[in-house]
Amino acid sequence: MAILNVNPTRMELQGLKRKLVTARRGHKLLKDKRDELMRIFLEMVRENRALRVEVEAALTASNRHMAVARGVMPREALDAALMLPKQALELEITEKNVMSVLIPVYQAKFRTADENDIYSYGYAFTSSDLDDAVASLADVLPKLIRLAEVEKSCQLMAAEIEKTRRRVNALEHVMIPQYEETIRYITMKLDENERSATTRLMKVKDMMLQAAHEYA
Repeated sequence: MAILNVNPTRMELQGLKRKLVTARRGHKLLKDKRDELMRIFLEMVRENRALRVEVEAALTASNRHMAVARGVMPREALDAALMLPKQALELEITEKNVMSVLIPVYQAKFRTADENDIYSYGYAFTSSDLDDAVASLADVLPKLIRLAEVEKSCQLMAAEIEKTRRRVNALEHVMIPQYEETIRYITMKLDENERSATTRLMKVKDMMLQAAHEYA
């Protein structure tokens, strides 16, 4: 591991030790964040899988009813029945902060609270299969909205997990080892300088004692 390009001084040594403590603390916090993000992500993935199965089954049933309705009703009658819907949907999108990740929250608001407003036609000239298809779509709509919310949240969570993982790896395999190696290098240099200074002092002392002895 390459060391940092710094002067081997005590001031640099103290600064690097402080940075090492900060890096280790940051590494632990990021690891905890990554683990918590993974836990939440896996819960969302399980929910996403279950919702997708339910939504696909409901949509398949709705398509089956609609296919039967198309078979028994004239096309003009079917188009006229669905031309002017009574109900309207407004989707309100907000955000929720989960471990520094802003995930979306979708809230569906209908124009009216009457459940029968999903039928935009009278029952005299329409097929019961059309009623079943419309009812099936109305029932699956909240799950479909929740599925979109969960899938988008999973995408954002996955991106944040990858970003956090890279930061953890950078600290664990690059920055912290560099700090440790540089600290060892500076400590070794300072010890060498201290030993050299002690050796010089001892030699100077010996020379002074020898000079004093010769003078005496």
